[in-house]
Amino acid sequence: MAIIALHSAATGLKALSQQLDIISNNIANANNNGFKASRANFEDLMYQYSEMPGTTNNAGDVRPIGIATGYGTRVSGTELDFTQGSASLTSNPLDVFINGDGFFQLKLPQGVGNGSGLGFTRTGQFFQNDKGQLVLNSNQGYLLDPPITIPQNTTQITIGSDGRVTATVSGNSTPVQAGQIQLAHFPNPQGLVQIGGNVFQTSDGSGQPLLANPGDTGVGTLQQGAVEASNVDPVTELVNLIKTQRTFELNSQSIQAADQMLQQLANLRH
Repeated sequence: MAIIALHSAATGLKALSQQLDIISNNIANANNNGFKASRANFEDLMYQYSEMPGTTNNAGDVRPIGIATGYGTRVSGTELDFTQGSASLTSNPLDVFINGDGFFQLKLPQGVGNGSGLGFTRTGQFFQNDKGQLVLNSNQGYLLDPPITIPQNTTQITIGSDGRVTATVSGNSTPVQAGQIQLAHFPNPQGLVQIGGNVFQTSDGSGQPLLANPGDTGVGTLQQGAVEASNVDPVTELVNLIKTQRTFELNSQSIQAADQMLQQLANLRH
Protein backbone atom coordinates (compact mmCIF):
# COMPACT_ATOMS: atom_id res chain seq x y z
CA MET A 1 0.00 0.00 0.00
CA ALA A 2 0.94 3.64 -0.40
CA ILE A 3 1.40 3.98 3.34
CA ILE A 4 4.44 1.64 3.13
CA ALA A 5 5.84 3.78 0.34
CA LEU A 6 5.55 6.82 2.59
CA HIS A 7 7.52 5.15 5.37
CA SER A 8 10.15 3.73 2.97
CA ALA A 9 10.71 7.11 1.32
CA ALA A 10 10.92 8.75 4.74
CA THR A 11 13.72 6.39 5.78
CA GLY A 12 15.49 7.27 2.53
CA LEU A 13 15.23 10.98 3.27
CA LYS A 14 16.61 10.47 6.77
CA ALA A 15 19.54 8.35 5.57
CA LEU A 16 20.35 10.72 2.71
CA SER A 17 20.25 13.69 5.08
CA GLN A 18 22.86 11.95 7.21
CA GLN A 19 24.95 11.21 4.12
CA LEU A 20 24.76 14.89 3.18
CA ASP A 21 26.10 15.80 6.63
CA ILE A 22 29.06 13.44 6.13
CA ILE A 23 29.85 14.78 2.66
CA SER A 24 29.63 18.37 3.91
CA ASN A 25 32.06 17.58 6.72
CA ASN A 26 34.49 16.04 4.22
CA ILE A 27 34.36 19.11 1.99
CA ALA A 28 34.78 21.44 4.97
CA ASN A 29 38.00 19.59 5.91
CA ALA A 30 39.48 19.43 2.40
CA ASN A 31 42.36 21.70 3.49
CA ASN A 32 42.79 20.15 6.95
CA ASN A 33 46.22 18.48 7.07
CA GLY A 34 46.03 14.87 8.26
CA PHE A 35 42.22 14.70 7.95
CA LYS A 36 40.68 11.39 6.89
CA ALA A 37 37.45 11.40 4.92
CA SER A 38 34.39 9.34 5.86
CA ARG A 39 31.66 7.74 3.82
CA ALA A 40 28.21 6.48 4.69
CA ASN A 41 27.37 2.81 4.18
CA PHE A 42 23.73 1.86 3.72
CA GLU A 43 21.67 -1.26 4.38
CA ASP A 44 18.07 -2.17 3.63
CA LEU A 45 15.51 -2.67 6.38
CA MET A 46 13.12 -5.53 7.09
CA TYR A 47 10.84 -7.10 4.46
CA GLN A 48 7.23 -8.17 4.60
CA TYR A 49 6.46 -11.33 2.60
CA SER A 50 2.94 -11.88 1.38
CA GLU A 51 4.14 -15.03 -0.41
CA MET A 52 7.26 -16.92 0.62
CA PRO A 53 9.58 -18.51 -1.96
CA GLY A 54 9.65 -22.28 -1.74
CA THR A 55 5.99 -22.65 -0.77
CA THR A 56 3.53 -24.65 -2.84
CA ASN A 57 1.14 -22.72 -5.08
CA ASN A 58 -2.42 -23.72 -6.06
CA ALA A 59 -1.13 -25.88 -8.91
CA GLY A 60 0.98 -27.91 -6.50
CA ASP A 61 4.25 -26.47 -7.77
CA VAL A 62 6.96 -24.92 -5.60
CA ARG A 63 7.14 -21.15 -5.95
CA PRO A 64 10.59 -20.18 -7.31
CA ILE A 65 10.21 -16.62 -6.01
CA GLY A 66 8.14 -14.86 -3.39
CA ILE A 67 6.40 -11.51 -3.06
CA ALA A 68 8.24 -9.15 -0.74
CA THR A 69 7.82 -5.49 0.18
CA GLY A 70 10.77 -3.64 1.66
CA TYR A 71 10.54 -1.02 4.37
CA GLY A 72 13.33 1.31 3.31
CA THR A 73 16.95 1.93 4.21
CA ARG A 74 19.23 3.29 6.89
CA VAL A 75 22.88 4.20 7.41
CA SER A 76 24.61 1.05 8.67
CA GLY A 77 27.86 2.80 9.55
CA THR A 78 30.35 5.50 8.66
CA GLU A 79 33.56 4.14 7.21
CA LEU A 80 36.85 6.01 7.57
CA ASP A 81 39.09 6.29 4.52
CA PHE A 82 42.66 5.84 5.72
CA THR A 83 44.14 6.28 2.26
CA GLN A 84 47.36 8.24 2.62
CA GLY A 85 47.17 11.91 1.67
CA SER A 86 49.83 13.52 -0.45
CA ALA A 87 53.00 14.93 1.10
CA SER A 88 53.10 18.72 1.27
CA LEU A 89 56.65 20.04 1.65
CA THR A 90 57.28 22.81 4.19
CA SER A 91 60.30 24.58 5.62
CA ASN A 92 59.43 23.69 9.22
CA PRO A 93 61.80 21.11 10.74
CA LEU A 94 59.07 20.06 13.19
CA ASP A 95 56.65 19.10 10.42
CA VAL A 96 56.72 15.31 10.03
CA PHE A 97 55.06 13.18 7.34
CA ILE A 98 54.23 9.50 7.92
CA ASN A 99 55.01 7.62 4.72
CA GLY A 100 52.92 4.50 5.28
CA ASP A 101 50.73 3.25 8.11
CA GLY A 102 50.77 4.46 11.68
CA PHE A 103 49.72 7.26 13.99
CA PHE A 104 51.57 9.65 16.27
CA GLN A 105 50.64 8.95 19.88
CA LEU A 106 49.61 11.89 22.06
CA LYS A 107 49.24 12.35 25.80
CA LEU A 108 45.79 13.78 26.55
CA PRO A 109 44.59 15.32 29.81
CA GLN A 110 42.27 13.22 31.92
CA GLY A 111 38.64 13.81 31.05
CA VAL A 112 39.25 14.32 27.33
CA GLY A 113 37.32 11.87 25.16
CA ASN A 114 37.03 8.42 26.72
CA GLY A 115 39.40 9.29 29.55
CA SER A 116 42.13 6.86 28.46
CA GLY A 117 44.70 9.65 28.42
CA LEU A 118 45.93 8.76 24.93
CA GLY A 119 45.11 10.09 21.49
CA PHE A 120 46.36 9.32 17.98
CA THR A 121 46.77 11.53 14.94
CA ARG A 122 48.19 11.59 11.42
CA THR A 123 48.73 15.35 11.63
CA GLY A 124 52.49 15.65 12.06
CA GLN A 125 52.67 19.37 12.80
CA PHE A 126 54.52 19.99 16.06
CA PHE A 127 55.65 22.94 18.15
CA GLN A 128 57.83 23.29 21.23
CA ASN A 129 56.08 24.36 24.41
CA ASP A 130 57.66 26.52 27.11
CA LYS A 131 59.57 23.47 28.41
CA GLY A 132 60.97 22.52 25.02
CA GLN A 133 58.65 19.50 24.70
CA LEU A 134 57.16 18.61 21.32
CA VAL A 135 53.40 19.22 21.25
CA LEU A 136 50.77 18.96 18.54
CA ASN A 137 50.26 22.18 16.60
CA SER A 138 46.76 22.91 17.92
CA ASN A 139 45.08 25.15 20.45
CA GLN A 140 45.26 22.30 22.99
CA GLY A 141 48.96 21.54 22.55
CA TYR A 142 48.77 17.82 23.29
CA LEU A 143 52.15 16.32 24.22
CA LEU A 144 53.80 13.84 21.87
CA ASP A 145 54.12 10.46 23.60
CA PRO A 146 56.74 9.14 24.35
CA PRO A 147 57.80 12.69 25.26
CA ILE A 148 60.63 14.43 23.42
CA THR A 149 62.36 17.50 24.85
CA ILE A 150 64.53 19.71 22.68
CA PRO A 151 67.56 21.10 24.57
CA GLN A 152 67.92 24.84 25.07
CA ASN A 153 70.03 26.81 22.59
CA THR A 154 69.40 24.21 19.87
CA THR A 155 70.38 25.50 16.45
CA GLN A 156 69.30 22.52 14.33
CA ILE A 157 66.79 19.69 14.77
CA THR A 158 67.01 16.53 12.70
CA ILE A 159 64.29 13.88 12.57
CA GLY A 160 65.41 10.70 10.85
CA SER A 161 63.25 8.35 8.84
CA ASP A 162 63.51 5.91 11.75
CA GLY A 163 62.12 8.48 14.19
CA ARG A 164 65.35 9.40 15.98
CA VAL A 165 65.37 13.07 16.95
CA THR A 166 68.78 14.72 17.28
CA ALA A 167 69.62 18.30 18.18
CA THR A 168 72.69 20.40 17.52
CA VAL A 169 73.29 22.72 20.48
CA SER A 170 75.08 26.02 20.14
CA GLY A 171 78.77 25.62 20.99
CA ASN A 172 78.76 21.85 20.42
CA SER A 173 79.27 20.42 16.94
CA THR A 174 78.29 16.90 18.01
CA PRO A 175 74.49 16.32 17.81
CA VAL A 176 72.77 14.90 20.88
CA GLN A 177 69.80 12.55 20.77
CA ALA A 178 66.66 14.26 22.07
CA GLY A 179 64.32 11.29 21.81
CA GLN A 180 62.67 8.62 19.68
CA ILE A 181 59.37 9.11 17.87
CA GLN A 182 57.25 5.97 17.85
CA LEU A 183 54.21 5.16 15.76
CA ALA A 184 51.09 3.30 16.82
CA HIS A 185 49.12 0.89 14.68
CA PHE A 186 45.91 -1.03 15.38
CA PRO A 187 44.32 -4.39 14.56
CA ASN A 188 41.28 -2.48 13.25
CA PRO A 189 41.82 1.25 12.66
CA GLN A 190 38.20 1.50 11.44
CA GLY A 191 37.19 1.09 15.09
CA LEU A 192 38.94 4.31 16.17
CA VAL A 193 36.74 7.08 17.56
CA GLN A 194 37.05 10.65 16.27
CA ILE A 195 37.03 13.25 19.05
CA GLY A 196 37.89 16.35 17.00
CA GLY A 197 41.15 18.21 16.65
CA ASN A 198 42.35 15.57 14.15
CA VAL A 199 42.64 13.17 17.09
CA PHE A 200 41.41 9.58 17.35
CA GLN A 201 40.95 7.42 20.43
CA THR A 202 40.72 3.69 20.89
CA SER A 203 37.56 1.65 21.36
CA ASP A 204 36.83 -2.02 21.92
CA GLY A 205 36.43 -2.26 18.15
CA SER A 206 39.87 -0.85 17.30
CA GLY A 207 41.91 -2.93 19.71
CA GLN A 208 44.84 -1.60 21.72
CA PRO A 209 47.69 0.36 20.10
CA LEU A 210 50.86 -1.43 19.11
CA LEU A 211 53.91 0.84 19.28
CA ALA A 212 56.86 0.48 16.94
CA ASN A 213 59.75 2.56 15.69
CA PRO A 214 59.22 4.01 12.21
CA GLY A 215 60.30 1.54 9.57
CA ASP A 216 59.49 -1.52 11.69
CA THR A 217 56.86 -4.04 10.65
CA GLY A 218 53.36 -2.55 10.59
CA VAL A 219 54.30 1.13 10.37
CA GLY A 220 55.79 3.48 7.81
CA THR A 221 58.79 5.77 7.88
CA LEU A 222 59.04 9.49 8.64
CA GLN A 223 59.92 12.41 6.41
CA GLN A 224 61.00 15.66 8.04
CA GLY A 225 59.84 18.99 6.64
CA ALA A 226 56.56 17.72 5.19
CA VAL A 227 52.97 17.22 6.30
CA GLU A 228 50.23 14.91 5.09
CA ALA A 229 47.49 16.75 3.23
CA SER A 230 43.83 15.86 3.67
CA ASN A 231 42.84 12.80 1.64
CA VAL A 232 39.51 14.39 0.67
CA ASP A 233 39.04 14.41 -3.12
CA PRO A 234 36.86 17.50 -3.81
CA VAL A 235 35.77 16.20 -7.22
CA THR A 236 34.57 12.89 -5.78
CA GLU A 237 32.79 14.67 -2.95
CA LEU A 238 31.02 17.04 -5.36
CA VAL A 239 29.87 14.09 -7.48
CA ASN A 240 28.59 12.34 -4.35
CA LEU A 241 26.87 15.56 -3.33
CA ILE A 242 25.01 15.75 -6.65
CA LYS A 243 24.04 12.06 -6.48
CA THR A 244 22.76 12.50 -2.93
CA GLN A 245 20.72 15.56 -3.91
CA ARG A 246 19.14 13.79 -6.88
CA THR A 247 18.32 10.68 -4.83
CA PHE A 248 16.81 12.93 -2.16
CA GLU A 249 14.60 14.48 -4.84
CA LEU A 250 13.49 11.02 -6.02
CA ASN A 251 12.50 10.07 -2.48
CA SER A 252 10.58 13.32 -2.17
CA GLN A 253 8.73 12.50 -5.39
CA SER A 254 7.92 9.04 -3.99
CA ILE A 255 6.30 10.70 -0.99
CA GLN A 256 4.30 13.01 -3.26
CA ALA A 257 3.16 10.08 -5.41
CA ALA A 258 2.14 8.05 -2.36
CA ASP A 259 0.29 11.06 -0.95
CA GLN A 260 -1.63 11.51 -4.20
CA MET A 261 -2.62 7.84 -4.23
CA LEU A 262 -3.83 8.02 -0.65
CA GLN A 263 -5.79 11.15 -1.49
CA GLN A 264 -7.45 9.38 -4.41
CA LEU A 265 -8.34 6.44 -2.16
CA ALA A 266 -9.81 8.82 0.37
CA ASN A 267 -11.91 10.48 -2.34
CA LEU A 268 -13.29 7.12 -3.45
CA ARG A 269 -14.77 6.61 0.01
CA HIS A 270 -16.98 9.68 -0.26
